Amino acid sequence: MNRHVFGIAGWKNSGKTTLTERLVSEFAARGLRVATVKHAHHGFDIDKPGSDSFRHRAAGATETAVVSARRWALMHELGDEDEPPLEAMLAKLAPADIVLVEGYKKEPHPKIECRGPATGAVPIANRVSSVVAIASHTGTAEEPVPAFSRDDIAGIADFIQQYLGMKRG
Repeated sequence: MNRHVFGIAGWKNSGKTTLTERLVSEFAARGLRVATVKHAHHGFDIDKPGSDSFRHRAAGATETAVVSARRWALMHELGDEDEPPLEAMLAKLAPADIVLVEGYKKEPHPKIECRGPATGAVPIANRVSSVVAIASHTGTAEEPVPAFSRDDIAGIADFIQQYLGMKRG
């Protein structure tokens, strides 16, 4: 099981994916093996209509694995099943030094709130106790938790490693 799990949460168009991508690059450059979990709120499909694997799923396969010399993917059709909890998805990942979780704002793992241009949305840190830091495009205004500029990727990564008790290599 992966013990070092840290989240990136925020409202739509707040820059979560960009921050996640930049943190993945930073941690990888530090020599860490990084895994990610991305929560999607709507139906999504990583497969293309007409492809062989799409046809397998359309025919009724509940799981379809696509495997090549470079990567593999496993698609699981939920049907009438509930969306699996984050813990179940984390258990399926191969071991990693750190797992970055994009979304899942209400889950209990520690997370940084990504704030974009003012949208009038209530800050997540005001409603979710597992927000332990804030990354904002406007800088580091007075906040109840440590706040970073969204461009301070090294500083955010240092904070995450320290928070999780990870040694800097």
